[in-house]
Amino acid sequence: QVQLVESGGGLVQAGGSLRLSCAASGRTFSRYPMGWFRQAPGKEREFVASISWTASNLYYAVSVKGRFTISRDNGKNTVYLQMNNLKPEDTAVYYCAAGRRDLLSDSPTEYDSWGQGTQVTVSS
Repeated sequence: QVQLVESGGGLVQAGGSLRLSCAASGRTFSRYPMGWFRQAPGKEREFVASISWTASNLYYAVSVKGRFTISRDNGKNTVYLQMNNLKPEDTAVYYCAAGRRDLLSDSPTEYDSWGQGTQVTVSS
């Protein structure tokens, strides 16, 4: 498995931006897809975005498409989530996850390593 540590969360006003980072160590980072998920209080964990190991394929939830951008730097073992035009409904704990195989997916079951999460709060 791979160890993941997220950072970059915080409190921002609606319309603002944040950039989340996820640093990986352990298993060869560059060979696996990476994903971002989020979980709001009282709700199930939901898919946000994923990126293939070559970064040639990207996949976004409808709710964030056009506002969020996922990227990765395999040389730095880091995946990023740039979040623009944030809305109060984006408030959640954001988790990065490492895929278990070379498959781009929105299902949490396709990811076998998770970070501890970082809180994002968007005020109206």
